[in-house]
Amino acid sequence: MADLFAKCATLTKPREVEAMGCYPFFIPLESEAGPEVTIQGRRFVMLGSNNYLGLTQDPRVKEAARLAIDRYGSGCTGSRLMNGTLDLHRELESRLARFVLKDDTLVFTTGFQTNLGAITAIAGRHDTIVLDRSVHASIIDGCRLSMAETIRFKHNDMADLERVLQGIDPKRGILIIVDGVYSMEGDVANVPELVRLKKKYGARLLIDEAHSVGVFGAGGRGVAEHFGLLDEVDLITATFSKSFASIGGFVAGNVDVIYYIRHMARALLFSAALPPASTAAALAALDIIENEPERREKLWENTRYLQRGLNDLHFSTGQSSSPVIPLIVGDEMRLAMFWRGLFDGGVFTNAAVSPAVEPDRALIRTSLMATHTRQHLDYALEVMESTGRRLGIL
Repeated sequence: MADLFAKCATLTKPREVEAMGCYPFFIPLESEAGPEVTIQGRRFVMLGSNNYLGLTQDPRVKEAARLAIDRYGSGCTGSRLMNGTLDLHRELESRLARFVLKDDTLVFTTGFQTNLGAITAIAGRHDTIVLDRSVHASIIDGCRLSMAETIRFKHNDMADLERVLQGIDPKRGILIIVDGVYSMEGDVANVPELVRLKKKYGARLLIDEAHSVGVFGAGGRGVAEHFGLLDEVDLITATFSKSFASIGGFVAGNVDVIYYIRHMARALLFSAALPPASTAAALAALDIIENEPERREKLWENTRYLQRGLNDLHFSTGQSSSPVIPLIVGDEMRLAMFWRGLFDGGVFTNAAVSPAVEPDRALIRTSLMATHTRQHLDYALEVMESTGRRLGIL
């Protein structure tokens, strides 16, 4: 008889990497995830966080979370549908709708649930979802659960997207889904072409702005604002775990569409509501995003500086045009050794392997914060250069 658990013993590659002393995952931090972190009593330059604006350490954000616990307690004890909706949730939704210039928003407990809930609510077996091959796993899982026909197009390839759209029965509802900024390689969606094609073929467009809200656009609203096309994007999703210094997520769009999602998204209806502290922290972060554009300016200054330094050293950084900058290595075992060398040198980065990236594009994912200093970045570049030369990557 087949044993359900037999597959578990066949997962050998992570164990091989652990035996080499190069295992880059599940490393416990002993401090806040700021521009420096403490691991096993050592200080590291943090180049592996999504804390783009550095707000998880901001005293205003932390104080808002503390006050929310004092007033509401530690949790909501139920779903938004039943007993879990707070006035804080409604305030955050109202503020976010004004911020992203949409009719309405709906807040979920995690960013993953946001995509899962919105997609499964809005798309069904009589619809077709067309998605970029490199979208986030939450989008892929949402498509699977929706029961809609799902077709992928080549990453950021608008000609391939049009080829796919041409073959879809016009009687089917069509939803195009992309990331605003792709989380592993840092390249940006071609929003002008996406808007042109969605209009030409009568589709709707959803952009996941998880890594771009707070970062792109004059007001920090994401890549849709960056391209001046916010009005043309039908649905926006984003998470609070990056620029908003919290956890949770939201979907924004037309009032009727959000009302429909509010009553049909199982990931919302059957999950406990976003905790008070997380909600208050996101609200405080939104205040700062709206009123302190200098944080974005500093983030972009740091991004340009690190990008120039990596290019001068001739690292392969792909098509990145965001604060997410990859160092593409290719081979996974070589990547593990490169990651370990950076770690031993006091630089914390993320190792990305398949299925997060294509099998032949294993990479070190670096990401910038507004709170990095020039000294942090210079030190990281020195360690990257010495480790890259020692391993023959440069």
